[in-house]
Amino acid sequence: MIEIGLTGFGDHPELYGKLKAPERLPAYSSHFPIVEIDSSFYAVQPVKNVTRWVEQTPEHFGFIFKAYQGMTGHLRGKKNYFDTKEEMFAAFHVSLQPAIDAGKLRMALFQYPPWFDCTRENVDTLRETRELMKDIPCALEFRNRTWYMPEFRERTLDFMRKEDWIHTIVDEPQAGIGSIPIISAATSSQATYVRMHGRNVDGWHKSSHPDWRKLRYLYRYSTEELTEWRDRLLELQKESENIYVVFNNNSAGDATPNAQELITMLAEQNALSDKHEMNQQ
Repeated sequence: MIEIGLTGFGDHPELYGKLKAPERLPAYSSHFPIVEIDSSFYAVQPVKNVTRWVEQTPEHFGFIFKAYQGMTGHLRGKKNYFDTKEEMFAAFHVSLQPAIDAGKLRMALFQYPPWFDCTRENVDTLRETRELMKDIPCALEFRNRTWYMPEFRERTLDFMRKEDWIHTIVDEPQAGIGSIPIISAATSSQATYVRMHGRNVDGWHKSSHPDWRKLRYLYRYSTEELTEWRDRLLELQKESENIYVVFNNNSAGDATPNAQELITMLAEQNALSDKHEMNQQ
């Protein structure tokens, strides 16, 4: 199964016009079967928020929660509102419980910062993090190329398999050490996560610009690029039962049409495959 959605549900007026905030998730969930929650990166979400989101979505809708920034080393001197690591992880577990109880939690995403490179210390951090997350499915995304250097690539993937990490495959600008290439490999037979960040190399380097977040994800995938991804996803299905894809290139509203186009491409390809099989019978 391949399911496609977007990062966040609150900033897609092309889907629901000028709906008030409380009405946006129900409208979003009528178009896409999954969503990545990024507000959980900035603060562990109150249980009441997650409960409301669960109640606002269809039975088979799925949530992917981005791990709180204190859990992935992004704070770097900023205030952490938790006194201990154990308290922080426990709070995150509690916040996810409504989605778990409803069968709507697909995974938690641990996206590590560009300075999180391939070292023994960081490998130990990943091992400890996976233990603290217990039986919750967890996806791992790097932003440092050293993990996929030729001498480390297979060891990195083998480590993910051994430690039960879901591989996050990314499409992002190839902008040096702080970006990673497309590594189309599954590390879990149950799930693989794909995040589409766009390919705006110039914007990726504008971290000092006041609007750097907008510039970084300002990109629209071409039909040719999406066709390549359609074929890649179909191959990944041979390795992993569930493929979850989210588009994050939303600075100019491009994520929605790109996601819809890819959904159409996959549906058309499946229809052709079904027709071919019928003709062979």
